[in-house]
Amino acid sequence: MDGVVAIDHPLVQHKLTLLRDKTCSMKVFRELFNEIGALLCYEATRDLPLERINIETPLASMTSKVLTGKELVLAPVGRAGTGFLNGALNLLPMAHVAHVGLYRDPRSLVAVEYFFKAPEDLGGRLVLILHPMLATGNSAVAAVDRLKESGAISIRIVCLLATPRAVQNLHGYHPDVQIWTAAIDEEITDTGFILPGLGDVGGRLFGTR
Repeated sequence: MDGVVAIDHPLVQHKLTLLRDKTCSMKVFRELFNEIGALLCYEATRDLPLERINIETPLASMTSKVLTGKELVLAPVGRAGTGFLNGALNLLPMAHVAHVGLYRDPRSLVAVEYFFKAPEDLGGRLVLILHPMLATGNSAVAAVDRLKESGAISIRIVCLLATPRAVQNLHGYHPDVQIWTAAIDEEITDTGFILPGLGDVGGRLFGTR
């Protein structure tokens, strides 16, 4: 699908299968969620800009590459997005964090904002939206809307699962936002859950319904 990068790395696919299994304990689910979040962010940051600097190794002088430009921003969405955050910060400890508090109304499936806090200088930074489940795409659209209103220009979405409906919905409003995902699941239930999916991700992460 245009604008979507499907991550087929064996470790990602293996961990996704373990997460899908309904017998996976909450402890293991959290651990795997963190691990797969870091792997997906790794793939989504392959083209970060680099510059060469002079350094001294224990044996010789040399020039070597380091990241350049402003630190990027991680923007977890709702409860499920925070499940990716620790893994992403382990990979990118210099990142700033924006909090995008959204929940999906269970009847209308419309995204409702309850909290938002982001760095002031979003314009010069790459923003990675951590939004594990793109089911309808409504929350993704709302998150991108809010971040762009706050000055963000370069935005990518890192998710575990997406549906064609969600991708179409997002790109109908924001065709410039690319998605990195572990898998595309074709269907969605009347209550907004991805099929076959993982069930209620927030509930499985935090032991709540």
